[in-house]
Amino acid sequence: MNQTRQGSNLSYTIFIAAVVSLGGFLFGFDAAIISGVIGSVESLFNLNDVQTGWVVSSPSFSAMFAMLAAGTLSNKIGRKNVLLLVAFLYAISALFSTYANSYEMLYIARMIGGLAFGAALILAPMYIAEISNAENRGKLVSIQQLNIVIGFSAAYFCGYYLNELSQSGGGVINQENAWRWMLGVEFFPAIIYFFLLFLVPKSPRWLLLKNRTEEAKAVLQKLYGAKQADIEINTIQTNLANNSQQTTSLASLFHPALKFVLFIGLSIGILQQVTGINAVFFYATSIFEQTGIGTNAAFAQSVVVGLINIVFTLLVMVLIDKMGRRPLLLIGIAGVAISLLVTAYGFHQATYELTTEKIANIESIPSQAFNELINVKYEDDISFKNALKASLGEATFKQNETALIQAAANINPYLILFGILGFVASFAFSLGPVMWVMLSELFPNRIRALAIGCIGFVNSFSSWLVQQIFPWELSNLGNAITFFIYAMLAFGGFFLFLKILPETKGKTLEELERELVK
Repeated sequence: MNQTRQGSNLSYTIFIAAVVSLGGFLFGFDAAIISGVIGSVESLFNLNDVQTGWVVSSPSFSAMFAMLAAGTLSNKIGRKNVLLLVAFLYAISALFSTYANSYEMLYIARMIGGLAFGAALILAPMYIAEISNAENRGKLVSIQQLNIVIGFSAAYFCGYYLNELSQSGGGVINQENAWRWMLGVEFFPAIIYFFLLFLVPKSPRWLLLKNRTEEAKAVLQKLYGAKQADIEINTIQTNLANNSQQTTSLASLFHPALKFVLFIGLSIGILQQVTGINAVFFYATSIFEQTGIGTNAAFAQSVVVGLINIVFTLLVMVLIDKMGRRPLLLIGIAGVAISLLVTAYGFHQATYELTTEKIANIESIPSQAFNELINVKYEDDISFKNALKASLGEATFKQNETALIQAAANINPYLILFGILGFVASFAFSLGPVMWVMLSELFPNRIRALAIGCIGFVNSFSSWLVQQIFPWELSNLGNAITFFIYAMLAFGGFFLFLKILPETKGKTLEELERELVK
C-alpha cells in the first residue's frame, strides 16, 4: 500500500459501508424469519405446497424486478436516494405482514419487502465498491454479506425466543400470534436504517457521472485525503471520458467485449442460488423438523446455523483481500458439494415406523386412524408421508406432520445437522460474499449498475425458483434426492470455475476494466 492510501480515512469508509449494508441485515432477517413463521401460517390459512412456496418465495419474485430497475434508477437519482426508499419499503412490509389477515395480504406485504431487498442487494455492494480503494474493497464489500448473515442469525434467535415465550402461556405472545411478532420486529431496524442513511455521502463516482465535480472532490477528500482525492478524480474522469460515447442500453451488455465478464457474472449469480442455499435459510426450521427432533429443537438448531454463518463470514472478510477471490470460491464450492452429499446420505439412511407406544403421544389424532400404519416400516420419507396422507387426510397430516415424523423417524439427526452446517459454512466462506465482491469489480463503470441489476435479476429468479419448488420437491422427490440434486449442481459449478474464473484482488476498478474487457 502506498503512502497516500495509508492516509485514507478507513474508519469513515468502514462506517459508511456498515450503514449502507444494513439493508443486507434486513434482507437476512426477512429471509430467515419466515422459516419460523411458515408452519403457523400454513395451518392458519390451510395452504397447499404451491401456496406455501409462494409465501416464502414471493419476496424473491418481486426482488427480480427491483434488481432490474435499481441500477438504472440509481444512475438517475443517486444510490443514496434509492436506499432511502429501500428502508421505507422494508418498514411498510413489516407492518403489513404483522397485520395480515389472509394469505393474499401476507404475500403482497412480503412482495413489498422483496422490492426493498432486491434494490438493496444491488446497490449496497455497488456503492461500497465506488467509495473503496483496491486494497480494502474486498473486505468492505463483504460487510454487506456480514450484515446479511447477522440478519439471518438475529431472525433465527428471534424465532427461537418468541417460540419459547409463546409456549410459556399467559403472556401477550401466544402460539396463535407469535408469528405476527416474528414478522413485526423487522419494523424497528428498518426505521433505524432509514435515519442512519442521512449520515452517508453520495457516491463520488455517481457525482462525477453527473458532472458534480466539487461535491465528488469533497467526498473523496474525506475518504482518502486531498492528494489521493485528486488522483482518484483524474482516474475516474479519464475513464468516464473514454466511455462517454458508448451507450448503456440493455443491448450494450451483449457487446463482444463484455462477453467474458458477463458469462462469469451470470455463472456465479446462478450457481449461488441453484445449490439450494435459500432453501436451507428460508426453510431451516422445517428441514430440521424432517429429522424428527421436534419443533423446539429445530428452532434451536436454526440458531446454530446462524452463528456458523457469522463465524465463517468474518473469516472470509479477513482472507478475501489476502488469499484472493478465486481460491476462496473454489474451496468453498467444493465444501458446499461435499456437505450436500452428506446431508443427502443422512436422509437416504432414514427409515420410518409407527408403533402403538409412539402414537399414544399424538393426542390430536384418534388411535384407530393409525390401524393400517402400525408396525409398518417405510424405507423413505415419501412412502411414509403418502401412507399418512391416504390414511389421515391431507389437512390432518399437515397439521401434525412434525409430531408424526418425530414419532416415526429412525434417523441420525446429527449427521444431517453436520451436513447443513458444513453447507452453510462453505457458502459463507465463498459464494455468499465473493459473488457480490466480484460483481462489483468485473464490469466497467459506465455499465456496472445495469450489469449488476441484470445479473441480480437472474440470481433472484434462481432464488425464487428454488424456494418455490422446495416444498414440492420434499413432497414428491423426498429429502435425499432433493439435496443430492443440489450437490450435483455444486460439483458442476466447481469444475466450471476451476477452468474460467479470474483473480481480481488488489486492482483498481479501472485496471480490471482494461484487463477483462477486451
